Amino acid sequence: MGQPKLSLIIPIYNEADLLPEVLRRVRAMPWPNKELVLVDDCSEDGTQEILEQEKGQPNTIVLRHDRNQGKGAAIRTGLQHFTGDIAIIQDADLEYDPAEIPLVIAPIVRGDSDVAYGSRFLGEVKRMRLPNRVANWILARLVTLLYGQRITDEATAYKAFRREVIQSIPLECQRFEFCPEVTAKVLKRGYRIIEIPVTFTARTFEEGKKIGWRDFITAVWVLLKVRFQRETAC
Repeated sequence: MGQPKLSLIIPIYNEADLLPEVLRRVRAMPWPNKELVLVDDCSEDGTQEILEQEKGQPNTIVLRHDRNQGKGAAIRTGLQHFTGDIAIIQDADLEYDPAEIPLVIAPIVRGDSDVAYGSRFLGEVKRMRLPNRVANWILARLVTLLYGQRITDEATAYKAFRREVIQSIPLECQRFEFCPEVTAKVLKRGYRIIEIPVTFTARTFEEGKKIGWRDFITAVWVLLKVRFQRETAC
């Protein structure tokens, strides 16, 4: 059996400064059989011009929202168009190192799991503020208590799925609640998440970080809601 095809879903909003380097690193990642699914969530800073140049590139799909809808909506759009055997989320910034993606997806490639996360807290975390550390700890602990599997990093960007798994899960997320929603629904369906250590270098709000404390409250609500709601067919 040959190397599985990997799809990198990249939601993008106002990342013109970092996007070219992100794309360079993703393409340099040691996994030849891959495609990039670039979803511009109606950026206003020059991102669209960069992505215009990406159209027609080999193994590259470029999509754009005509209005800003949120990261979760951009991910859902990407998930509707990818063609790979495995899908992983890649943020359009430099907080994560794309060179570590093959390590994250290795359990899926081996057949040990259908879902794998890159855990920052099993690996190395740089520059993360204490409130963010506490919020991440609470969310991970809440997942463990509600869903019965110990998770160290619910909010990691590096989430990888076998195609059949992620396509079977109905998602409603608009903003950053993609993380709690997909984690909750994966675990509620009985899939086990394997976590792989990754390196993380946090950026500040001044540097472009967008998630805030309101998203933490939303994440808690989503974890509770999914746990106790009756799941409908997709």
